[in-house]
Amino acid sequence: MVCNNGRIVTCQSCALRSERGRSRPQHSTHTAKTCRNIELGTSFDRLRTNAAHRKSYSLLSSRRRVYWGRMMYRYGTEEIVIRESLPVLPVRDTIIFPYMVSPMIVGRQFSIEALQEAMVRDKQILLLAQKDKTIENPVKTDLYGFGTVARILQVMKLNNGTMKVLVEGLCRAKAKRLSKTEGYLGATLQLLEDDIGDNPTRLEALARSTLRRFGDYVALNRRIHDEVIANTQDVPSASQLADVIAAHLQLSIEKRQSVLEAVFVPKRLEMLAELLSAEIEILELEQKIDSTVRDSMTQNQREYYLQNQLKAIKTELGQADDEADVESYRTKIKESSLPAEVAKKATEEVDRLGKMHSYSAEANVIRTYIDWLLSLPWNIYSEDRTSFKEVEGILNAEHYGLEKAKARILEHLAVIKLAKNVKGPILCLVGPPGVGKTSLGKSVANSLNRKFARMSLGGMRDEAEIRGHRRTYIGALPGRIIQMLKKAKTANPVMLLDEVDKIGSDFHGDPGSALLEVLDPEQNSTFQDHYLECEFDLSKIVFITTANTTAGIPMPLLDRMEMIELPGYLEFEKVKIAEEFLLPKQKMECGLVEYRIDLPASVLQTIIRDYTREAGVRELERKIGSIFRQIAQKIARGDKKKRFVVTKPDLKKYLGARKYHELETGVAAAGRAIGLAWTRAGGEILPVEVSLTDGSGKVLLTGKLGEVMQESARAALTYLKSNADRLKISKDKFKSLDVHLHLPEGAVPKDGPSAGITILVALTSAFLQKAPAKDLSYTGEITLSGEVLPVGGLSAKFIAAVRSGIKTVIAPHANKSD
Repeated sequence: MVCNNGRIVTCQSCALRSERGRSRPQHSTHTAKTCRNIELGTSFDRLRTNAAHRKSYSLLSSRRRVYWGRMMYRYGTEEIVIRESLPVLPVRDTIIFPYMVSPMIVGRQFSIEALQEAMVRDKQILLLAQKDKTIENPVKTDLYGFGTVARILQVMKLNNGTMKVLVEGLCRAKAKRLSKTEGYLGATLQLLEDDIGDNPTRLEALARSTLRRFGDYVALNRRIHDEVIANTQDVPSASQLADVIAAHLQLSIEKRQSVLEAVFVPKRLEMLAELLSAEIEILELEQKIDSTVRDSMTQNQREYYLQNQLKAIKTELGQADDEADVESYRTKIKESSLPAEVAKKATEEVDRLGKMHSYSAEANVIRTYIDWLLSLPWNIYSEDRTSFKEVEGILNAEHYGLEKAKARILEHLAVIKLAKNVKGPILCLVGPPGVGKTSLGKSVANSLNRKFARMSLGGMRDEAEIRGHRRTYIGALPGRIIQMLKKAKTANPVMLLDEVDKIGSDFHGDPGSALLEVLDPEQNSTFQDHYLECEFDLSKIVFITTANTTAGIPMPLLDRMEMIELPGYLEFEKVKIAEEFLLPKQKMECGLVEYRIDLPASVLQTIIRDYTREAGVRELERKIGSIFRQIAQKIARGDKKKRFVVTKPDLKKYLGARKYHELETGVAAAGRAIGLAWTRAGGEILPVEVSLTDGSGKVLLTGKLGEVMQESARAALTYLKSNADRLKISKDKFKSLDVHLHLPEGAVPKDGPSAGITILVALTSAFLQKAPAKDLSYTGEITLSGEVLPVGGLSAKFIAAVRSGIKTVIAPHANKSD
């Protein structure tokens, strides 16, 4: 099929052959009569003549280079196939010209059906104007026979059931046969070819004259931007120039239709020149009247007039919904409790939004920003529970022990009752896994009647996770702190920052440094997120951070937090926790509430000693859960019992063979001593073995010892040599015997100075051939002068000693305060 502007649009059968992978036919030998899909009567000579004109005159040529059987559209990359029959969209109050992009509101059912049919296929539709806009169900006689083939660019469904459609005019067409099928109008069409005539000089003169008049028209018309003139300078053909000018003129439907039907380009330009001259006279007179009236109008009348004009323009353009959005934002800002600075910022953004087109990308960015400002809990605070008895009762009901942490919360509550403006505490709970650090944060929120928000910092490497991204980035959002406040809906929640010791850093920045402002009571009242660009008060938040050790926390950050150590639980504490918390929880999760399951304290002790070896109670909970699930399986298989008793002999059936022994210290032997070590999982016992063999005084250290521990071993041996006489050890033994020092388990790395005293005891025992007591353990750093220096992690080490059956621990005197 042949369309206007010198374009030849691919015939349907040729396009199908090309899509099936066959070569496109050579149209240089392909005549109009042999191709049934090409409108008959089209002359090759006429096509060649038009091509010659386009080659000679740049104004008459088109950017769309013509090839027989296909069209390179717009920028030479897009090929458009137009079908012989298309759905028809009757339009009222407008005419869409080729090269024109315009929004339309579609609401009639048959129009929506035609729109949906076009979207399902190739998004092409024939636009025909109605002669009478009041007719709701037009037939063939109610529509003009000439229209525009358009491409649908965007469809947006509105709340009232109508659709906002953005279309682009492609070419002129004539509806040869109009029929109604499947609820919409369809038409067989004939694409109309522009006729530029045989006098290119006259055509160029007409184009220049029309363009000059259009410049005068734009200069007088305030509704058309001056950039339109600059854009028309680059229009490549006289036909396209005429259509672009016609699209910007305020003409009646009848006049616009006449311009659309003018296939002869010189005639179309003459019509536009006459219309422009008439419009220029009207605009000059209108300006004179406006100038006279404007001088006599008061400021209020002028604003009223302009507002009504603005509303009318936006209604004509289908932008009334955008105005409603802007007014809705203004109302929300007035009704909200935004601080003055934030309200001013939000109002400025709403003003910017009101001046933008709804389809622009910047408009969506502004909407998202305003929504964030309105959704945050500015000056919204939950009321704290101030009853000591209630707060203490909630903390005790949800957690056993942890007295130091509970006491700190009660201290904060006391300050709240006595002072008005209280800054939230910044606590850091340090302890091995499974001791209840995270769950304690939830209990604190429940006890204070505050919302709870949790953020995991483990593995975080991007500073923007804390401070947010600046709005210049695509898809920018506030940081996690602000996001959690939006979710909590209050400005004073209990905020748990989990795993603060596992923050990373790379080229994106250092999240730990970003946290310095968040966790500083002197600065966080003016915290500014990069996205919001407004200050938010974080000082009322109760910040609780958790860590397994302080070793991974940067010193500036550590200095801003109040440390509360949560050591591992003793055996009797684990039994109590299991009875009061773990058993009811697992019973509920396994669906055994209606059944009685007896798990005596003695059985729980056996599970703790033989099947778990941990500072917390996570593994204990898993073992209890395993027992309960196996009981649930019995019931599901048909066991009718209502009561189940778990005894010690049953544990092997439920949990398998025991994993740990009550005392891993072994039998008392010369050269063997029991030390204590601290790990991230809590305390552990550390056996030290020394064996003496004939040799030349060499020292062999095994057990994957770190550099510090190796130095401790050498220091202990040196001290032993220097005090051999006092200890009644022959000095010849140090020359005739080789010393082999080993710390099992060999595959586990070990380091630190606290095993120094234990190594010294093991060496002394080996040389004297006297065995120390097997229920005695040691911890402390040894010096060459024999002093025992203080060490850390003492509480965790004591718990490990009790757990392993150690009755006496020898520790540095300097650690007495611990």
